[in-house]
Amino acid sequence: MTDRTGSRSTGADAAQAVGAEGPEELRRQIERTRSQLGDTVEELAGKMDVKGRARARAADLRDKAGAMTVQLRSTAAQAGHTVHERATQAGHRVHDRAAGTGHELERRAGRGVPVPARSVVMAAVRHPRPVLIVGAALAAVVVVSWRYPRK
Repeated sequence: MTDRTGSRSTGADAAQAVGAEGPEELRRQIERTRSQLGDTVEELAGKMDVKGRARARAADLRDKAGAMTVQLRSTAAQAGHTVHERATQAGHRVHDRAAGTGHELERRAGRGVPVPARSVVMAAVRHPRPVLIVGAALAAVVVVSWRYPRK
């Protein structure tokens, strides 16, 4: 056997050259080396198992995608609640302004309209949709009669 310097030595000298203090120590070193070699072989086998590594990677990616999906759904739900809240507030503001405008129109109609027409104007202010429909129908009749006069 050769030691690190390259010179030949006997078996007992070789055991002492690597640090063994006797046959038991040498057996422990051999066992430790076998264990390390077994670990190294397992690592290499694991690196060579491409299919197993791909499955593990796919499982990791599925887990990450699932977590991301949960997070995105939570964020979307929170955004939906925020939008709903803001829309509700905007609707309340519009309703309040419309009510204020309606009261202002009633007040003005009550003061600035002659008494005989006051009830008609007040009805138009309180119920604008039927008045608009009747007005549109009258406008259509006027346009048609003007456009196509009788001969």
